[in-house]
Amino acid sequence: MISAISSNFRRCLSVLLALILALTCQFALTGCQIAQFKTKSAQVSQLVLTALTDPKTFNPALNQEFPNIFLFAFDRLTTENGVTGEVEPALAEFWEISQDKKRVVFTLREGLQWSDGQPLTADDVVFTFEDVIFNKQIPTDFKDSFKIGASGAFPKVLKINNRQVEFILPEPFAPLLRAVAGPEGVSILPKHILQAAVQTKGSDGNPRFISTWGTDTDPTKIVVNGPYQLESLSPGQRLVFRRNPYYWRKDEQGNQMPYIERIIWQFMENTDTQLLAFRSGDLDVMGDVRPLRPEYYSLLKKQEKQGKFKVYNGGPWSGTTYITFNLSKARDKNNRPFVDPIKSRWFNNLAFRQAVAYAIDRQKMRDNIFRGIGELQNSPISVQSPYYLKDGLKVYNYNPQKAKELLISAGFKYNDRAELLDADGNRVRFTLLTNSGNKIREAIGAQIKDDLSKIGIQIDFNPINFNTLVDKINTSRDWEAHMIGFTGGIDPHGLTNLWTSRGGSHSFNLAPQPGQPPIKGWQPLDWELEIDRLFAAGAREFDETKRQAIYAEFQRIVQQQLPVIHLVNETALMAVRDRVQGVKYTGLPSWGLWNIQELKIVSK
Repeated sequence: MISAISSNFRRCLSVLLALILALTCQFALTGCQIAQFKTKSAQVSQLVLTALTDPKTFNPALNQEFPNIFLFAFDRLTTENGVTGEVEPALAEFWEISQDKKRVVFTLREGLQWSDGQPLTADDVVFTFEDVIFNKQIPTDFKDSFKIGASGAFPKVLKINNRQVEFILPEPFAPLLRAVAGPEGVSILPKHILQAAVQTKGSDGNPRFISTWGTDTDPTKIVVNGPYQLESLSPGQRLVFRRNPYYWRKDEQGNQMPYIERIIWQFMENTDTQLLAFRSGDLDVMGDVRPLRPEYYSLLKKQEKQGKFKVYNGGPWSGTTYITFNLSKARDKNNRPFVDPIKSRWFNNLAFRQAVAYAIDRQKMRDNIFRGIGELQNSPISVQSPYYLKDGLKVYNYNPQKAKELLISAGFKYNDRAELLDADGNRVRFTLLTNSGNKIREAIGAQIKDDLSKIGIQIDFNPINFNTLVDKINTSRDWEAHMIGFTGGIDPHGLTNLWTSRGGSHSFNLAPQPGQPPIKGWQPLDWELEIDRLFAAGAREFDETKRQAIYAEFQRIVQQQLPVIHLVNETALMAVRDRVQGVKYTGLPSWGLWNIQELKIVSK
């Protein structure tokens, strides 16, 4: 009897251990498979990073997401230093600006090559801008950054010789050097690979370029000019990059950069799972694409020495987080409104939007969800920017009583169950979307749902896959309210695709977009047109005092009209293993590993 029990116990124990091991590997989302990579690549230096979702495209011109593969794989004419914020040379070795500031000549570095060994020349630069970015038939958000003046004219980009291109501007354009800068400016594209796709059309009448270099493309066929090229994609699991042998950068000793041979980008649709993988040693970095959750910071800070990693505090982060309503009154090609007309009337009522802002307890959000780390955000401009307006903005601090008074003054009313109704007796209820897996946003959404219930509004909070969310916002336009983040930086002009009325990310009243089915009845509001005017004026102004005044007025309009409700400005927090050296972390750049080509892996 004892022997039989022991045997059964051993068998059960064996099964249980096997089950635990399997679940552990699954919970860590291929953590065991990472170990297999490490075993196979024992002699190859590699860095293991993570993102919440798979990439949406391999085409730089069509990118609308962050993080993205182009941080690793493509360079631009210039780049922004992530510590100083200064514009520095990249593919362009230097540039010259004419006295009237209407002509800028960029000189490319000598001997630039694509990852297939072909030369990178001025022809590629002209192709990128003239044939792709400025092409009316190609839906790229980068267009918005190059529309100059009231007419929205584009620069003329001309080849001088194989190493020189000139940008001829219709008027002085202060943001040009940052608009062409990495890590998020226009990636230079290979003409010899993509020209045919631009010049030919598919069955839908659009250039084939729009469907070129999708994520169904063999990653090894993507020709790049950045530090890393794509090696393989396993959907839902990982994307592997390998060192680009033709990359142009060398260090002061003449050594080829980047130093790290391989990067494994793991897809983990949950930040808690990412934390588990980092603590177990399966990830080298956490927090590079979005600051660490504050509770992770306090936990990891205590484990730095034992875990052989460092937790960086870069100060205020340059990104913003906000909720916004769908203000569009447009209709689809079948004449159906994108937004329920009843709800559209609520959303387009300024008093309604302001009431919602007053009803959200952002201080509680900061104290509880952000553990007191961070500050309330009251502006669309990054707090590090010299154009950020600290004082003089309308602020919506928590005041549920004022929220109710605004609603009643706007014709809303309450029933005997304290539920909010509009003037026609419709219950005020709408859906709030965000991306799933981001635990901070999921917690914020839960609090907003609770906060708004106290003024009688019912929120159906629905976190969904990030790529699905982007499709709803930018393509189907099938949404009522959403919460999302937006990357920022030094120059407010980088926000043109969000804030100008025809911008590709102007989601709260999205204009007709190239390559999409036609829509009917789209109309910008007066204050949107005023923001257009301010952005055009700010772009042509080189006097910093005058530029600050222009963008101060922009911020005042946003806070008064409230198309978006800003929440809490996060603190830039990132954890990095000690074996990763060369990190230069601040809250200024959107990406914590902005100097990826300088990083090294050392034995510890």
